[in-house]
Amino acid sequence: MDVPSKNTSRSLLNHDILDARRSLLAAPHMIELTNYVKRLREKFGAPWEFPDFDPLDGGRDAELLFLMEKPGPMTSTKGEKGSGLISRDNNDPTAEAIFDFMNQARIPRERTALWNTIPGWNGKIKIGKGERQQGIEELPHLIALLPKVKGVVLVGRQAQRAQSVITASNLMVFTSYHPSPKVRSINPHLWNAIPDRWASAFRAIQA
Repeated sequence: MDVPSKNTSRSLLNHDILDARRSLLAAPHMIELTNYVKRLREKFGAPWEFPDFDPLDGGRDAELLFLMEKPGPMTSTKGEKGSGLISRDNNDPTAEAIFDFMNQARIPRERTALWNTIPGWNGKIKIGKGERQQGIEELPHLIALLPKVKGVVLVGRQAQRAQSVITASNLMVFTSYHPSPKVRSINPHLWNAIPDRWASAFRAIQA
């Protein structure tokens, strides 16, 4: 894709890069996912914000879905530094860790998609009553739009609550710890093990 980019984390802080990235939301590999996000916005409304998928990831061509927990403030368009995308290039430490761990695991980003079990940001990091279940109920609709996906990496305990839905979709299921600063601080050995887990999942879908 001929867009301005940097092979560094947090690159979406650059407004030119962000504008170029968002211009690809209607690209052939993205349009159905972009429309899916639009439907979520229409269905749930305020105060929820539903970030778009990152067009530099695989979109409909993704083979490995990384399912995180809940979007954070850097996925919002309300602040000066938010991108409106679920992206490893966002301006936050978790996104930076995802960027680094994907590189360490040698997983091409065009073969991946990033999403969250709770797909929307409502201004609260804490997960409220019913949020997780509503998000899990949406997952089959998303999976139907990813025809090449062979496996799902459930990243963190909240995402792992969705395991039965993924299993019912006849996809391979993998788990890993969450690449958050909290996990790094409390359990650095678990945090350091994340790239190996992701690399193992990628090898498994190629077997």
